[in-house]
Amino acid sequence: MNPPKISFYNLAWRWHFYAGLFVAPFMVLLAVTGIIYLFKPQLDPLMYADLLKVEPAAHVLSADEQLQRAKAAYPQATLSKYLPPVDASSSAQFVLHNAGHELTVFVDPYRGNVLGEQDATYNLQAIVRALHGELMIGTTGDRLIELAAGWGVMLVVSGLYLWWPRGRSAAGILWPRLGSRGRLFWRDLHGVTGFWGAAFLLLMILSGLTWTGFWGKQYADLWNHFPAAMWNDVPQSDQQARSLNTATQQTVPWALENTPMPMSGEHAEHMQHGGMHHGPAAPAISLQQVVDLATARQVEPGYSVTFPTTATGVFTIAVFANDPRNDATLHVDQYTGKVLADVRWEHYNTVARVTESGVMLHEGKMFGVINQIIVLLVCLMILLSAVSGLVIWWKRRPQGGLGVPPLRHDLPKWKTAMLIMLALAIIFPLVGASLIVVWVLDRLVLARFFKQRESASSSA
Repeated sequence: MNPPKISFYNLAWRWHFYAGLFVAPFMVLLAVTGIIYLFKPQLDPLMYADLLKVEPAAHVLSADEQLQRAKAAYPQATLSKYLPPVDASSSAQFVLHNAGHELTVFVDPYRGNVLGEQDATYNLQAIVRALHGELMIGTTGDRLIELAAGWGVMLVVSGLYLWWPRGRSAAGILWPRLGSRGRLFWRDLHGVTGFWGAAFLLLMILSGLTWTGFWGKQYADLWNHFPAAMWNDVPQSDQQARSLNTATQQTVPWALENTPMPMSGEHAEHMQHGGMHHGPAAPAISLQQVVDLATARQVEPGYSVTFPTTATGVFTIAVFANDPRNDATLHVDQYTGKVLADVRWEHYNTVARVTESGVMLHEGKMFGVINQIIVLLVCLMILLSAVSGLVIWWKRRPQGGLGVPPLRHDLPKWKTAMLIMLALAIIFPLVGASLIVVWVLDRLVLARFFKQRESASSSA
């Protein structure tokens, strides 16, 4: 009797099953939150027109006059950021901390009226962004999202292996057999959607990973470097620009996250000589001077001005532009108004340029509505693939069982798979660690458990 022909299909299927079981809930969450955030430019004006829109008038108040109106309305608050009006019919915005809450306050730049406030952390888009980036549970959520993204790569790789035609006709491979019924229809839908969406899903996963706290930081440390001359030989603080970004608010572009913050000269020199003045001080330059500086330097509208928080801190003018070629990040001495750093697209290295472009494509901003529609279709494909995969599993699982694809005990080591696993483990350390855990559970726990059940069933 000839030994059975050895196939690796079941092994790939088994790992695809495990990856899908873990990744599917995250992919559904990321796709849904991604769709909501994708249409932020359209949703915000509809939902908050009374806060965002104003009637243009002949005279515009200076940024300092607007600041005084915000201070008068919130005398106990600490101001952290100013967003000038993006056009003639838009309000100005101040981000401030008041009684333990982070608020965005909207001011009419013509009349000085405070139009209202919005919780900067618990509005729709902030919640969606926090869920999308860290499940609203901080570092733990960030690591889980990163882990799911890494396993998503494995899902794509194993899925393409399972999809491979192997001599079959194009029906069910390149397009679903719409006349089929039951599990066959759902399998076609899952496979075809997964194939056409594979490249887009990989782009979404890899561009999203650059913002994660563990892998993204290592990636930035490895590739994101700027020449020291760019900082004009000014003193640098221990603070990095990434401290200006949060789960709910993006201030500086990815390319600037890993750069140190410069210090304002007068007090920086005092501190370097043993001074102890750590507290905030009133800046010598006005907010309007900072705005005029941004205008003079041709910074694209839509930028923000972050206030200094210490005696050595700086004003930061930053625009995270839809087209990254218009990115700008300027650090300004709060006492002299001197520009200590001015970083633009031309200063980015190749990796930074590719990463920034990937992020803007990921967020659907780079090519306007066309980009939004493409990303929407990708998100819908992700949802369809996840749902159809769950339906297939539900239809094939045995009564009372999990439905794990069977493990062949006569399989030799699959060298290609081993290389893929090793590469993923090296590139994505969190995935590598989880792969070991899953492999141990699969081989030592699940395999024995199901073998015992099979033995019990055959002897009954």
